[in-house]
Amino acid sequence: MVLLTMIARIPDGLPLAASMQDDEQVGRKLIEYQNQAKLLFKKLNFQSPKQCTIESVPYYFHYLIERDVCYLVLVKKNFSKRSAFSFLEDIAAEFNRLYGRQVSTVSRPYTLIEFDNYIQKAKKNYIDSRVRRNLNSLNNELQDVQRIMVQNIDDVLQRGTVLSELDTKAQNLSILSKKYKKEATNLNLKSMYVKLTAAAVFVILLFLYFYVL
Repeated sequence: MVLLTMIARIPDGLPLAASMQDDEQVGRKLIEYQNQAKLLFKKLNFQSPKQCTIESVPYYFHYLIERDVCYLVLVKKNFSKRSAFSFLEDIAAEFNRLYGRQVSTVSRPYTLIEFDNYIQKAKKNYIDSRVRRNLNSLNNELQDVQRIMVQNIDDVLQRGTVLSELDTKAQNLSILSKKYKKEATNLNLKSMYVKLTAAAVFVILLFLYFYVL
């Protein structure tokens, strides 16, 4: 179930639109997570991972960054990750179509709150079990979301972890892995050359011994 949806501008973390559960009691419980989302928006920047999953027990935040805008949802842990990111791609496409040119000029929080109407409509589609069964066709078009990094909300907010640093570390690991592979290949080639040289020297010595000496 999609409990909370928020949209914010990346450069300054300004909330542009939001949508919460209609249930008043549930809505009050989500205020804490809404505040966490606002703090998270402040942590994001242009170097942050474009897709990420952040654990905030007992829920997950999933977010998607497109065209300097962050689209974020809070869902229960048993909610399909693929469905969550498919939902985010859906609202991102519609939001950009409607307000893409206005994003940079907005000056007040929740100026585009009327987008909640579309969010509510999209959310009902993804909650509907019959529609969710048909998402398999969409899943084939999505990237492998299982590789999207999962972080803990405390690490991101309370301990001051910068998400861009996480992405940098991941890139560094990839670079080191490629470097190690290249060095291993070079060592193997050098080892082969040494063996071939030794064999050639041995053959030459045999030739000199039997045919020259």
